[in-house]
Amino acid sequence: MRVSREEAARNRERILDSASQLFRERGFDGIGVADVMKSVGLTHGGFYGHFSSKEDLIAQACSRAIARSLQTWAKSAETSPRNPMLPLARGYLSGRHRDDPGAGCLMAALGADAARQGPAVRHVVTEGLRGAFDLLARLIPGRSKKNKRQAAIGRYASWIGAMIMARAVDDRALSQEILEAVLASSAKS
Repeated sequence: MRVSREEAARNRERILDSASQLFRERGFDGIGVADVMKSVGLTHGGFYGHFSSKEDLIAQACSRAIARSLQTWAKSAETSPRNPMLPLARGYLSGRHRDDPGAGCLMAALGADAARQGPAVRHVVTEGLRGAFDLLARLIPGRSKKNKRQAAIGRYASWIGAMIMARAVDDRALSQEILEAVLASSAKS
């Protein structure tokens, strides 16, 4: 049974949404193509009608996750024109973000895995990081582009590191302490 172009487009969107979430939850190697297709109620055989390979799916799913994060950050920054970084830091360094990696930051969930992927995935991550640095640099006060960019990279790297550590420990109080310490540090700078 053939599906319409509209239905095929909807299926592709569902596959990308699911893959984006599942990869962040379980890692690139922790989820297979068949699992992704099953999660949206489609057969494994239909996969190649949408993507050329698992790497193609990973690259597009990463691109989607990054784009959505940047959209969320931009909206969040608008809620506090005087200190636009504060709502971003609060959202990023939250228990909610820690506890739901499938809906969170790609870099905190998959940064180390992305480093071991092929050129298409690494290119998407590279461009995503550039976009994040650019967005954050625009929100940091000051005149020197170089200093603002350095601060943006440093801030984002500290958030990612904090999230990785907060997720890694088995002590809930220590996990929260890590998030709160980096949030306090972000609020000062």
